[in-house]
Amino acid sequence: MAGTSKNNKRTQQTTIIKVGANEAGKLPPQAQELEDSVLGALMLEKEAYGTVADLLRPEVFYKDQNRVVYEAIRELAAKDQPIDLMTVGEKLKSQGTLEKAGGVVYLAELTRRVSSTAHLRYHAEIVSKKATARDVIALAAQIEEMGYDETQDVDELMQTAEAGIFEITQRSQKRDVTQIDPVIEEAFKRMEKAAKNTGSISGIPSGFHALDKITSGWQTPDLVIIAARPAMGKTAFVLSMAKHMAVDREIPTAIFSLEMSNVQLVNRLIMNVCELEGDKIKTGKMSKEDAKRLNTKINIMKGKPLYLDDTPSLSIFELRSKARKLVREHGVKIIIIDYLQLMNAQGSSFGSREQEVSIISRGLKGLAKELDIPIIALSQLNRGVEARQGVEGKTPQLSDLRESGAIEQDADMVCFIHRPEYYHLYSDDKTGKDLRGLAQIIVAKHRNGATDSIWLRFRGKYAKFQNEDEAVDPDEQNSVMPMADDSNSMTFQSSMNSMGENIAPQF
Repeated sequence: MAGTSKNNKRTQQTTIIKVGANEAGKLPPQAQELEDSVLGALMLEKEAYGTVADLLRPEVFYKDQNRVVYEAIRELAAKDQPIDLMTVGEKLKSQGTLEKAGGVVYLAELTRRVSSTAHLRYHAEIVSKKATARDVIALAAQIEEMGYDETQDVDELMQTAEAGIFEITQRSQKRDVTQIDPVIEEAFKRMEKAAKNTGSISGIPSGFHALDKITSGWQTPDLVIIAARPAMGKTAFVLSMAKHMAVDREIPTAIFSLEMSNVQLVNRLIMNVCELEGDKIKTGKMSKEDAKRLNTKINIMKGKPLYLDDTPSLSIFELRSKARKLVREHGVKIIIIDYLQLMNAQGSSFGSREQEVSIISRGLKGLAKELDIPIIALSQLNRGVEARQGVEGKTPQLSDLRESGAIEQDADMVCFIHRPEYYHLYSDDKTGKDLRGLAQIIVAKHRNGATDSIWLRFRGKYAKFQNEDEAVDPDEQNSVMPMADDSNSMTFQSSMNSMGENIAPQF
């Protein structure tokens, strides 16, 4: 029975064991007669292999002889060579596996057992499903044995179980080729739905007008990466969007925060909605006007479809399970992850952190397609930005994406957040634009549209982004307000005690 190393979670791998007869005398799920029939049909029908190639792997055959025969058939097909009784026999003979496959007599028997090739695809599907059932049984046996091991970490056990199910599911999910007509019909339905919107936004609006003109809203099933260096305000940016989507428009939204606790995240949201400085939220000491504004505006957040999850070191497999439940039970339309590099792919094998991030990014893209919703994942940039000089030099590039080029490859859209003010760059020499209090949102990759950049107003003391044309206090606009580092420098408390002479907010 395959086990798992307790001391090396990073190289943990789920191993599917072969199932034999159990103690009760039951045989594993199998369909040996159909296996024989499928192999015989492959050696009789010229085009048969192409009909079942996407369904069958050597491992799905229960009989050892059949597995060896199918391996030979697959190798012949890969080299575009004829597949029949003679060529398969010769291939097995050249490999020294003819006797292992049962010999020439067994091959001849396989062809004689075929009455018709009309139902080949259906028979192959049954063979494949029996193999999937055996895999599930084998995984269950492995998990059972690990569960009885008292030295086994329970969290690691759950990760292994979830990763094993994920692996089996991925192998068993097959999509048939679709004729274009129903796809055209679905495309027209989506266009008709978009045409009914009062504006030009067909997706989920971000709340930032200039950005929505580029994207037409966040589209399904896109994977959107929003990347920046620390202190650029990534969390503030997505919280400003979440406020618009979930609070203002009541679009069910989920945020997975791997960096901050739920209370810290909500404190940030209170800063944004109520326009209160972080120190006042942290200490609870505020003026009468502040307390009145807090008590008035905080109620608009209650009862809204905003769902928070602060599970630390979330795995892609846990996310998949949680996301499915959110969509099924709460009708969630968009998921935000803060942030990608804090996720892990425990339960899968990988040789480096870059490979692990690749697994995560592919998993996020697959999840967006499965759920048919946009997924927005925040990402860190590497330090290359810091070494470059000038306004243009500090502007992020796709090559700055941290740890994996797969992020750029898998994403449908990549956006950067860039605040020149943070680098003490207060004006653009080319245009003369005053850059104080501004943030540039750069759409660097857009698989289904144009790339461009827009400017937003950044109000650091409120952890808030807003449209550039929205009014702010002139004194605030002209002040230099570098954002506190997203990672850990802005910490809040949920209690509001020690009010002193200040007015306590009422809840």
